[in-house]
Formats: sequence, structure tokens, C-alpha cells
Amino acid sequence: MSVQTIGIDLGKTVFHLVGMDSRGGIVVKKRLSRLQLVRYTANLPVCLIGMESCSGAHHLAAVLSAQGHDVRLIPGQFVRPYVKSNKNDYVDAEAIAEAVQRPTMRFVPIKTGDQLDLQAIHRVRDRLIVRRTSVINQLRAFLLERGITVSQGRAVLRRQMPELLAQAAQSLSPCIQRLLQQLWREWLDLESQIEATTKEIDAVAAQDAACQRLPDVPGVGPLIATALVAAVGNGSAFARGRDFAAWLGLVPRQASTGGKPRLLGISKRGNPYLRRLFVHGARSVLRNANRERNPLAQWISGLESRGAHPNVVVVGLANKLARIAWAVLASGEPYRVAAQSAVH
Repeated sequence: MSVQTIGIDLGKTVFHLVGMDSRGGIVVKKRLSRLQLVRYTANLPVCLIGMESCSGAHHLAAVLSAQGHDVRLIPGQFVRPYVKSNKNDYVDAEAIAEAVQRPTMRFVPIKTGDQLDLQAIHRVRDRLIVRRTSVINQLRAFLLERGITVSQGRAVLRRQMPELLAQAAQSLSPCIQRLLQQLWREWLDLESQIEATTKEIDAVAAQDAACQRLPDVPGVGPLIATALVAAVGNGSAFARGRDFAAWLGLVPRQASTGGKPRLLGISKRGNPYLRRLFVHGARSVLRNANRERNPLAQWISGLESRGAHPNVVVVGLANKLARIAWAVLASGEPYRVAAQSAVH
């Protein structure tokens, strides 16, 4: 029987492949290197190929798609229910082959090279920010151990660092002086790297049509716009804004049974980086909203008047902003204030 569907369990250098015929019977089981896999699929007729969405999956999917195959990426959590008995690489590949054939399965759009590049820039910037925070916390800890306290805020500490280092030269040991100088230089170096990556993101946003439309949405700037495009492309993977917000994890988890709905905290599924950016954007809108003229601010005031916790207001606003941003991205039309009343 000819191979109709293929499931591939991805690895770093070794890949396990299971092929099924039109009736779902297993006809092929292979353990292949990356080069062997590409050569093997190049000699097959057009197949439906499924893989878990993970590191390296988008590149391989693009290679297999160029060969004419119908390649689909599946979130790992949706493959797990199809794993039978004990887990091994062939069982995983078989589960992927079964899952990819389901008509109701949800798939991850294959990212382009530009999307992967943009996503990489964001990841590097996020890592640099985490490192900067670690350096600042260590600086504060070393100073506190010597009885030196500084007010909260990164800008405050940065402004006072030259004076603190001058005082340290007179009252602290040579060892701690050297360490403080080293951390200060590392902090400045990280700041320059973060600034460089931020400028690179701004340059991409200035050239991309979708990224030029998105900053018109309240709380959305070049950072969120480029992260959104890198994550979901044109947004076609979602049928509506509500589905996108659910994918981001900005909707309540459900534990309903017996017809009795029970809503818990937000699910926090999907892309945690993008969700965090939307929450920060919502906080910015809350601080700067004109409560008299902005319809979005009126919605916020209505929510606050009902006694909602400030964090609930922020998350609810982030949900609304995410859905508006998706609508702008998917429709290809600019943001219009009058249209936001339709988003509930």
C-alpha cells in the first residue's frame, strides 16, 4: 500500500517516521538522519505530513512543503491523547500521524524566515532584559550588605551609581569595589545591547505594513506589533478575536460539569511573552486613558464601578486590546475607534 500520511517525531539529529496508508494502517517505520529524511520524502508522492510544533519544526516544514507535501504542525498537547501505552519515538510518530488526520485538529501556521528572524530578535532582547534585571538585583544586594540603600527604580539606581562608586572607593574593600565596577560595566553594556535590538525592532516595524497599522490600537507600540506579527503572521490561524485571546491565555479556565459553569483564573496558555506585552500595554492604557473622550476608557470606568479588582481590569483590558489588534491584523484595515464598541 502507498503511503498517504506521515508522522515524524523530531529530534536534533535523528528522526523517527511512521507512514500510514489510506485506511490508517502502518506501512512504514524508519529511523533517519536529517539528510536521509529529506531525501526519503523527496521520492514520495504528495503526502499529508504531521509534526509537533517545536524547535526546528518550522524550518523542516518549509523544506518538506517545498517538495510539494501538505505539512502541518500540531501543538504537543494535542498529540498526547493519541499516544498509546508506553511512550517511545515510534509511538510518538504514530500518534502524530493519527492526530494530523483529525478534521477538528488545530494546527500551527508555518512561520516564514522573516517571522523566525523577528522572533529571534525579540527573544534575544528579552534575555538581555532578564540579565539586566539580575545584574541590578545583585548590585542592590551587594550595596545593601554594606548598609547602602537606594530608592526603587532602575533609573534612580543608574543615576546614583557614579556617586555610589565614588563613595565605595573610600569606605569599601578593594574586592567589593572591583565587583561593583564590574557589575556597573556589565549593566552599561547590556543597556547598549538592549537599545540596539530595540532600534532593530523599530526599523522592522517602520517597514512592515501590518506593524504600521497596529500602533494605532491603544497600548500597542512597535514592540507588541512586531511580536504579534512574528507569532501569528497575518492572524489567519484564528477564526475570530476571541479565539486569539484564548490562545494567548487571557480568558478564564473552565472547570464546568453537570451544566454548572465554573470559571477560574486565566489559563495562561499560548505565548507567555506576547501575553506579558499585552498586559503591560493594558497597564499603560489604564494610566494614560482620557476618561471623558475615549470610549475604551469609558468601558474601563464601567468595569471599575462594578468593584472589579485592578488586576482583573488590567487582564480584561489586555483581552480586549488583543482582540482589537487581531482584528486590525487579520482584516488589513486600519484601526477605527468606532469599531471597538463591537468587541465584547
